[in-house]
Amino acid sequence: MIQTSNSEKLFQKAKEFFPGGVNSPVRAFKSVGGTPIFIKKGSGSHIWDEDNNEFIDYCGSWGPLILGHANQTVLSKVNETMQNGTSFGAPTKLENELANLILSNNPYINKIRFVSSGTEAVMSAIRVARGFTNRSKILKFEGCYHGHADSLLVKAGSGLVTFGNSSSAGVPDSFVNETITVQLNNKEAVLKAFETYKNEIACVIIEPVPANNGLLLQGKEFLTFLRDICTSNKTLLIFDEVISGFRIGFTGAAGFYNIQPDIITYGKIIGGGFPVGAYGANVEIMNCVSPEGNVYQAGTLSGNPVAMTAGIAQLTQCLHPNFYKELEDKTNYLIEGILKNNSFPLLKIFKLGSIFWLAFSNKDKINNADDIDANSMQYFKTLHYELLNNGVYLGPSGYEVGFVSAAHTIQDLDKTILAFKNAINKLKLN
Repeated sequence: MIQTSNSEKLFQKAKEFFPGGVNSPVRAFKSVGGTPIFIKKGSGSHIWDEDNNEFIDYCGSWGPLILGHANQTVLSKVNETMQNGTSFGAPTKLENELANLILSNNPYINKIRFVSSGTEAVMSAIRVARGFTNRSKILKFEGCYHGHADSLLVKAGSGLVTFGNSSSAGVPDSFVNETITVQLNNKEAVLKAFETYKNEIACVIIEPVPANNGLLLQGKEFLTFLRDICTSNKTLLIFDEVISGFRIGFTGAAGFYNIQPDIITYGKIIGGGFPVGAYGANVEIMNCVSPEGNVYQAGTLSGNPVAMTAGIAQLTQCLHPNFYKELEDKTNYLIEGILKNNSFPLLKIFKLGSIFWLAFSNKDKINNADDIDANSMQYFKTLHYELLNNGVYLGPSGYEVGFVSAAHTIQDLDKTILAFKNAINKLKLN
């Protein structure tokens, strides 16, 4: 059993400073129990906590560390840039370089705007959609997470098409009433929404690879249906690729499914783990953004030179031949090894590219949030605890996905497979 005394002391102190002792809710370990692990350092595929426990990491800062921790090329370039300053709130050529790197290798967007987070990217994209269409309502899907902006913290109600309810205190009804929330993979609900609110819906926003509430893989047919209904209703289609962008391929889900959305949002993977995000679209849509257009959006740290440098260094490596194939091969090796040794009948592993999700279910497909049995999270809680004791770190929630990085070695994967075998043996059916 790992020692956690230093993390426990730090957590008790943190409670004096922060709500719940953390700066983001999932870090509190409430879903898995026990004390949050306070991380001290990371290198490659491994992390170490304040009690000097070493773990093979499959969280990777929730996905952006596709090269692993403390990648030497990224660090070298960042250190070089930092000698010239860390922030200017003014243009730098590094913004041009990262934008050119992205746009010249991604035919699904023609102009881009850098921001400071995925949440900010989505918030801005929705404002652009509203400004471009001169409409106010948005349509989102239950089971997709798009950050903590007010109009997006809305959960579905009981009807087929509903404005639903806020999922957070502090969100006014006026925001909720502009957000239509429907079930994923439900064409009937989408059709009904457009019938009911014809000429009022500015955009449909979806994670084309929903990966914030399990890995709720959608078929290309459903995404194509969304593209077609948006086109016919002059509604913009937003792909939220904060997780899938540059992770399942350089052109993300748009390229994987070969579907052209109107706006795409990206997250921290484009900054090597530094706080950054972006949204992009065609020239006509992006020309609506200030100072060229009348949709206002700004940020002192937008295009921060340190983040731009890290992004250039990381994404350049992602463009190396076979980079994504090798990542997927590793992920397949890991999953096949776990399932080969699996003695627990309910364990399923869903994956796309280098993203994977552990589910405990009798179902072979889980396409929407309603397919997830909340009671199954008890199994993940046990598994998470046992994996920590076997030197493997997953994100502390059974609704979160895992990530394989380029830094994971076959030795890492073999150790992980053995750790899973030991942990699974502790699981018992009720």
